Amino acid sequence: MFDKLEDVENRFVAIEETLSQPGLDGKEMIRLTKERAEILELVELYRRYKGYRADELTAREMAASSDTETKAMGLEELSLVVVEIQKIEQDLTIMMLPTDPNDSKNVILEVRAGTGGDEAALFAGDLFRMYSRYADRRGWKMEVMSATASERGGFREVIASIEGSKVFSRLKFERGVHRVQRVPDTEAQGRIHTSACTVAVLPEAEDVEVHINPADLEITACRASGAGGQHINKTDSAIRIVHKPSGLVVECQEERSQLKNKEKALKVLKSRLFEKIQSEQDAEISAERKSQVGSGDRSERIRTYNFPQGRLTDHRINLTLYSLADIMEGSLDGVLDPLGVAYTAELLKEQSNRL
Repeated sequence: MFDKLEDVENRFVAIEETLSQPGLDGKEMIRLTKERAEILELVELYRRYKGYRADELTAREMAASSDTETKAMGLEELSLVVVEIQKIEQDLTIMMLPTDPNDSKNVILEVRAGTGGDEAALFAGDLFRMYSRYADRRGWKMEVMSATASERGGFREVIASIEGSKVFSRLKFERGVHRVQRVPDTEAQGRIHTSACTVAVLPEAEDVEVHINPADLEITACRASGAGGQHINKTDSAIRIVHKPSGLVVECQEERSQLKNKEKALKVLKSRLFEKIQSEQDAEISAERKSQVGSGDRSERIRTYNFPQGRLTDHRINLTLYSLADIMEGSLDGVLDPLGVAYTAELLKEQSNRL
């Protein structure tokens, strides 16, 4: 591990030297600045570790002294330094774990109503609002790409892009079926209903990762459906794109401009193709996504939102929280942090088994 840390530090030094040179190309500067930021925390921690290692040597020399006072000071210093070294070693081990290459990416968030009719659509709207509030708290930018509203409120489907710092690393644990248990407003006898929604979180694809041949696209302009005023009903502003090789279909009607709707639709299409390519390349990822997202049936769930009890349960890590009202207002860190800890613990376990 420490050989790799030395390599990382050497790379950090090389980047700083390159960035200090005059006349550096703008794109190269952006790339190197991003790379530097990604390893900065690790390099700083490793340098602290080396500092404590040097302190340890000094403390051991003092502890071996024949002078009683010097020896006592050395032993005291040594006990403190060893504790710090052990803590930093643990932190370095975690930071050196294999990282998801998509963690730093922006995402395409897709929320769809599943089993439960109108109540599922209403819950899809509540989930989307929850993610919107969370994005606001994190300082992320969220933009609706496409939405199909339900007649009684909520969404049959809503797709949005989210841009910001390490969006995918936070939201990737949200992929799957979310089950809700509550009394619908239309329920006269106060019976609890169970409904479900599916959430997909796709890392946003960059142009260099997904190449789309224009000849493979079937692009159709059509009139937008649903409420939207005179303009949206009388102009062919909506865009429907079919990617013929994969069969993927994307529609966008949120903008009044055909061009803007086309740009948004292509963005969603690229992300779906990127996710599809990754799934095909890695059977394990494909199996994981299938088990997480599933068909939208109530029984296939990663999480349950029980409104009468104010309780949220994440079934993957047996986490139960009685703060559902706050969570629905965007306080998601209390759910996502334990999921991240469990994910890291599993990686550590796998690494230990390989050694």
